Amino acid sequence: MQTLASTQTSHDRHGLYPEAVTVEDFRRNLASVQERIDAACRRAARDPAGVRLLPVSKTKPEASLRLAHAAGCRMLGENKPQEAYRKWEAMQDLTDLRWSVIGHLQTNKAKLVARFATEFQALDSLRVAEALERRLQIEGRSLDVFVQVNTSGEASKYGLAPRDVPVFIQALPAFSALRVRGMMTLALFSSEAERVRQCFILLRTLRDQLRDSAPAGIGLDELSMGMSGDFEIAIEEGATVVRVGQAIFGARALPDAHYWPDESNPKEQAR
Repeated sequence: MQTLASTQTSHDRHGLYPEAVTVEDFRRNLASVQERIDAACRRAARDPAGVRLLPVSKTKPEASLRLAHAAGCRMLGENKPQEAYRKWEAMQDLTDLRWSVIGHLQTNKAKLVARFATEFQALDSLRVAEALERRLQIEGRSLDVFVQVNTSGEASKYGLAPRDVPVFIQALPAFSALRVRGMMTLALFSSEAERVRQCFILLRTLRDQLRDSAPAGIGLDELSMGMSGDFEIAIEEGATVVRVGQAIFGARALPDAHYWPDESNPKEQAR
Protein backbone atom coordinates (compact mmCIF):
# COMPACT_ATOMS: atom_id res chain seq x y z
CA MET A 1 0.00 0.00 0.00
CA GLN A 2 1.34 3.40 -0.96
CA THR A 3 2.03 5.83 1.83
CA LEU A 4 1.88 9.57 1.44
CA ALA A 5 5.60 9.89 1.99
CA SER A 6 6.33 7.61 -0.99
CA THR A 7 4.56 9.72 -3.60
CA GLN A 8 7.11 10.96 -6.11
CA THR A 9 7.29 14.01 -8.34
CA SER A 10 7.00 13.61 -12.09
CA HIS A 11 9.20 16.57 -12.99
CA ASP A 12 11.22 14.20 -15.16
CA ARG A 13 8.36 14.42 -17.67
CA HIS A 14 8.73 18.20 -18.00
CA GLY A 15 8.83 19.06 -21.69
CA LEU A 16 7.87 15.53 -22.76
CA TYR A 17 4.07 15.69 -22.73
CA PRO A 18 2.72 15.34 -26.30
CA GLU A 19 0.90 18.39 -27.61
CA ALA A 20 -2.89 18.22 -27.46
CA VAL A 21 -4.19 19.03 -30.94
CA THR A 22 -7.80 17.80 -30.88
CA VAL A 23 -10.74 18.08 -28.53
CA GLU A 24 -10.37 14.37 -27.86
CA ASP A 25 -6.72 14.88 -26.85
CA PHE A 26 -7.85 17.45 -24.31
CA ARG A 27 -10.62 15.23 -23.00
CA ARG A 28 -8.19 12.37 -22.60
CA ASN A 29 -5.59 14.53 -20.84
CA LEU A 30 -8.17 16.10 -18.55
CA ALA A 31 -9.46 12.65 -17.64
CA SER A 32 -5.93 11.45 -16.94
CA VAL A 33 -5.19 14.40 -14.67
CA GLN A 34 -8.51 13.91 -12.89
CA GLU A 35 -7.63 10.27 -12.28
CA ARG A 36 -4.37 11.40 -10.67
CA ILE A 37 -6.29 13.91 -8.55
CA ASP A 38 -8.75 11.23 -7.47
CA ALA A 39 -5.95 8.81 -6.55
CA ALA A 40 -4.16 11.44 -4.48
CA CYS A 41 -7.41 12.27 -2.70
CA ARG A 42 -7.95 8.61 -1.88
CA ARG A 43 -4.49 8.37 -0.35
CA ALA A 44 -5.19 11.44 1.77
CA ALA A 45 -8.76 10.42 2.62
CA ARG A 46 -10.08 13.55 0.92
CA ASP A 47 -13.12 14.21 -1.25
CA PRO A 48 -12.00 14.95 -4.84
CA ALA A 49 -14.77 17.53 -5.01
CA GLY A 50 -12.61 19.63 -2.68
CA VAL A 51 -9.86 20.04 -5.30
CA ARG A 52 -10.26 22.43 -8.24
CA LEU A 53 -8.23 21.83 -11.36
CA LEU A 54 -7.00 25.05 -12.99
CA PRO A 55 -5.73 24.34 -16.53
CA VAL A 56 -2.78 26.63 -17.30
CA SER A 57 -2.70 27.83 -20.91
CA LYS A 58 0.34 30.13 -20.87
CA THR A 59 2.21 30.35 -24.23
CA LYS A 60 -0.50 28.32 -25.96
CA PRO A 61 -2.26 29.82 -28.99
CA GLU A 62 -5.91 30.78 -29.12
CA ALA A 63 -6.75 27.68 -31.17
CA SER A 64 -5.54 25.41 -28.36
CA LEU A 65 -7.53 27.35 -25.78
CA ARG A 66 -10.66 26.97 -27.88
CA LEU A 67 -10.11 23.22 -28.04
CA ALA A 68 -9.67 23.13 -24.26
CA HIS A 69 -12.91 25.05 -23.85
CA ALA A 70 -14.69 22.61 -26.15
CA ALA A 71 -13.36 19.79 -23.96
CA GLY A 72 -14.93 21.37 -20.88
CA CYS A 73 -12.45 23.92 -19.48
CA ARG A 74 -14.28 26.96 -18.15
CA MET A 75 -11.40 28.76 -16.40
CA LEU A 76 -7.87 29.08 -17.71
CA GLY A 77 -4.71 30.23 -15.94
CA GLU A 78 -2.27 32.65 -17.56
CA ASN A 79 1.01 34.12 -16.32
CA LYS A 80 1.52 37.27 -18.37
CA PRO A 81 -1.24 39.88 -18.04
CA GLN A 82 -0.67 41.21 -21.56
CA GLU A 83 -0.90 37.75 -23.12
CA ALA A 84 -3.98 36.91 -21.08
CA TYR A 85 -5.64 40.19 -21.99
CA ARG A 86 -5.07 39.60 -25.70
CA LYS A 87 -6.58 36.14 -25.45
CA TRP A 88 -9.56 37.46 -23.49
CA GLU A 89 -10.19 40.10 -26.14
CA ALA A 90 -10.01 37.51 -28.93
CA MET A 91 -12.27 34.99 -27.17
CA GLN A 92 -15.10 37.10 -25.82
CA ASP A 93 -17.52 35.02 -27.87
CA LEU A 94 -16.96 32.29 -25.25
CA THR A 95 -19.09 34.00 -22.66
CA ASP A 96 -18.65 31.32 -20.00
CA LEU A 97 -14.84 31.30 -20.10
CA ARG A 98 -13.16 32.89 -17.07
CA TRP A 99 -9.53 33.85 -16.49
CA SER A 100 -7.12 33.41 -13.59
CA VAL A 101 -3.87 35.41 -13.63
CA ILE A 102 -1.31 33.36 -11.76
CA GLY A 103 1.96 35.15 -12.50
CA HIS A 104 3.72 38.15 -10.98
CA LEU A 105 1.99 41.47 -11.61
CA GLN A 106 3.65 44.84 -12.08
CA THR A 107 1.55 47.75 -10.84
CA ASN A 108 1.36 49.29 -14.32
CA LYS A 109 -0.38 46.14 -15.57
CA ALA A 110 -3.04 46.18 -12.82
CA LYS A 111 -5.48 47.93 -15.16
CA LEU A 112 -5.42 44.92 -17.49
CA VAL A 113 -6.13 42.42 -14.74
CA ALA A 114 -8.86 44.60 -13.28
CA ARG A 115 -10.56 44.72 -16.65
CA PHE A 116 -11.01 41.02 -17.35
CA ALA A 117 -9.73 38.59 -14.71
CA THR A 118 -11.93 36.66 -12.33
CA GLU A 119 -9.03 35.61 -10.13
CA PHE A 120 -5.49 36.74 -9.31
CA GLN A 121 -3.26 34.26 -7.50
CA ALA A 122 -0.01 36.19 -7.01
CA LEU A 123 -0.76 39.01 -4.58
CA ASP A 124 2.45 39.68 -2.68
CA SER A 125 2.66 43.44 -2.05
CA LEU A 126 0.49 46.28 -0.82
CA ARG A 127 1.52 48.33 -3.85
CA VAL A 128 -0.10 45.75 -6.12
CA ALA A 129 -3.14 45.57 -3.84
CA GLU A 130 -3.50 49.36 -4.02
CA ALA A 131 -3.13 49.40 -7.81
CA LEU A 132 -5.69 46.64 -8.26
CA GLU A 133 -8.12 48.29 -5.84
CA ARG A 134 -7.92 51.60 -7.67
CA ARG A 135 -8.52 50.06 -11.09
CA LEU A 136 -11.24 47.69 -9.88
CA GLN A 137 -13.14 50.61 -8.38
CA ILE A 138 -12.99 52.36 -11.75
CA GLU A 139 -14.21 49.23 -13.53
CA GLY A 140 -16.91 48.58 -10.94
CA ARG A 141 -15.61 45.04 -10.43
CA SER A 142 -14.22 42.86 -7.68
CA LEU A 143 -11.53 40.18 -7.88
CA ASP A 144 -10.80 36.92 -6.06
CA VAL A 145 -7.19 36.96 -4.86
CA PHE A 146 -4.69 34.57 -3.32
CA VAL A 147 -1.71 35.72 -1.26
CA GLN A 148 1.52 34.33 -2.74
CA VAL A 149 4.00 32.97 -0.22
CA ASN A 150 7.61 32.01 -0.94
CA THR A 151 7.84 28.68 0.86
CA SER A 152 11.05 27.49 -0.79
CA GLY A 153 13.23 30.35 0.45
CA GLU A 154 14.64 30.78 -3.05
CA ALA A 155 15.55 34.31 -4.11
CA SER A 156 14.45 33.34 -7.63
CA LYS A 157 10.80 33.17 -6.60
CA TYR A 158 8.23 35.86 -5.93
CA GLY A 159 6.01 35.80 -2.88
CA LEU A 160 6.03 37.03 0.68
CA ALA A 161 8.39 35.48 3.20
CA PRO A 162 6.28 33.38 5.60
CA ARG A 163 7.20 35.68 8.50
CA ASP A 164 5.71 38.66 6.65
CA VAL A 165 2.34 37.09 5.88
CA PRO A 166 0.54 37.78 9.21
CA VAL A 167 0.99 41.56 8.99
CA PHE A 168 0.14 41.53 5.29
CA ILE A 169 -3.12 39.66 5.90
CA GLN A 170 -4.13 42.19 8.56
CA ALA A 171 -3.78 45.02 6.03
CA LEU A 172 -6.01 43.50 3.34
CA PRO A 173 -9.46 44.57 4.63
CA ALA A 174 -8.59 48.09 3.42
CA PHE A 175 -9.09 46.85 -0.15
CA SER A 176 -12.79 46.22 -0.50
CA ALA A 177 -12.64 45.14 -4.15
CA LEU A 178 -10.22 42.29 -3.34
CA ARG A 179 -11.90 39.11 -2.14
CA VAL A 180 -9.18 37.18 -0.34
CA ARG A 181 -9.73 33.45 -0.85
CA GLY A 182 -6.51 31.86 0.37
CA MET A 183 -2.82 31.40 -0.32
CA MET A 184 -0.66 30.26 -3.22
CA THR A 185 2.89 28.93 -3.46
CA LEU A 186 5.44 27.51 -5.87
CA ALA A 187 7.38 24.59 -4.48
CA LEU A 188 10.96 23.72 -5.28
CA PHE A 189 11.31 22.36 -8.80
CA SER A 190 13.05 19.22 -7.62
CA SER A 191 12.96 15.46 -8.08
CA GLU A 192 13.45 15.16 -4.31
CA ALA A 193 9.83 14.65 -3.36
CA GLU A 194 10.24 15.27 0.34
CA ARG A 195 11.86 18.67 -0.23
CA VAL A 196 8.91 19.57 -2.45
CA ARG A 197 6.48 18.28 0.16
CA GLN A 198 7.96 20.51 2.85
CA CYS A 199 6.98 23.60 0.81
CA PHE A 200 3.36 22.47 0.77
CA ILE A 201 3.39 21.57 4.45
CA LEU A 202 4.75 25.02 5.26
CA LEU A 203 1.94 26.79 3.40
CA ARG A 204 -0.78 24.63 4.95
CA THR A 205 0.66 25.10 8.44
CA LEU A 206 0.89 28.86 7.97
CA ARG A 207 -2.70 29.01 6.72
CA ASP A 208 -3.92 26.96 9.68
CA GLN A 209 -2.12 29.27 12.10
CA LEU A 210 -3.63 32.40 10.57
CA ARG A 211 -7.14 31.31 9.68
CA ASP A 212 -8.74 31.88 13.07
CA SER A 213 -7.11 35.30 13.55
CA ALA A 214 -7.79 36.58 10.04
CA PRO A 215 -9.80 39.82 9.88
CA ALA A 216 -13.49 39.62 9.08
CA GLY A 217 -14.09 39.06 5.39
CA ILE A 218 -10.64 37.62 4.75
CA GLY A 219 -10.96 34.02 3.62
CA LEU A 220 -8.07 31.62 3.98
CA ASP A 221 -9.79 28.39 3.05
CA GLU A 222 -8.09 27.91 -0.32
CA LEU A 223 -4.56 26.59 -0.91
CA SER A 224 -3.33 26.88 -4.50
CA MET A 225 -0.29 24.66 -4.77
CA GLY A 226 0.95 21.96 -7.08
CA MET A 227 1.70 21.84 -10.81
CA SER A 228 2.02 19.09 -13.44
CA GLY A 229 5.01 17.48 -11.79
CA ASP A 230 4.00 17.64 -8.13
CA PHE A 231 0.26 18.25 -7.75
CA GLU A 232 -0.37 14.81 -6.23
CA ILE A 233 1.94 15.66 -3.34
CA ALA A 234 0.24 19.05 -3.01
CA ILE A 235 -3.17 17.39 -2.78
CA GLU A 236 -1.90 15.03 -0.10
CA GLU A 237 -0.85 18.10 1.88
CA GLY A 238 -4.13 19.98 1.49
CA ALA A 239 -4.20 21.76 -1.89
CA THR A 240 -7.65 22.93 -2.94
CA VAL A 241 -6.47 24.31 -6.30
CA VAL A 242 -3.87 22.68 -8.55
CA ARG A 243 -2.40 24.57 -11.52
CA VAL A 244 -1.73 22.13 -14.35
CA GLY A 245 -0.47 23.13 -17.78
CA GLN A 246 1.73 20.68 -19.66
CA ALA A 247 -0.14 17.55 -18.56
CA ILE A 248 -3.24 19.03 -20.24
CA PHE A 249 -1.95 21.16 -23.13
CA GLY A 250 1.31 19.37 -23.80
CA ALA A 251 4.90 20.59 -23.75
CA ARG A 252 5.47 24.25 -24.53
CA ALA A 253 7.27 25.49 -27.61
CA LEU A 254 8.56 28.46 -25.64
CA PRO A 255 10.90 27.92 -22.69
CA ASP A 256 10.20 29.49 -19.30
CA ALA A 257 12.96 32.00 -20.10
CA HIS A 258 10.47 33.59 -22.48
CA TYR A 259 8.68 34.82 -19.41
CA TRP A 260 11.67 35.87 -17.37
CA PRO A 261 14.37 36.93 -19.88
CA ASP A 262 16.42 38.75 -17.24
CA GLU A 263 17.99 36.02 -15.14
CA SER A 264 18.51 38.49 -12.31
CA ASN A 265 14.74 38.73 -11.91
CA PRO A 266 12.61 36.17 -10.09
CA LYS A 267 11.07 33.54 -12.25
CA GLU A 268 8.52 30.82 -11.90
CA GLN A 269 9.14 27.14 -12.51
CA ALA A 270 7.23 25.21 -15.14
CA ARG A 271 3.63 24.22 -14.67
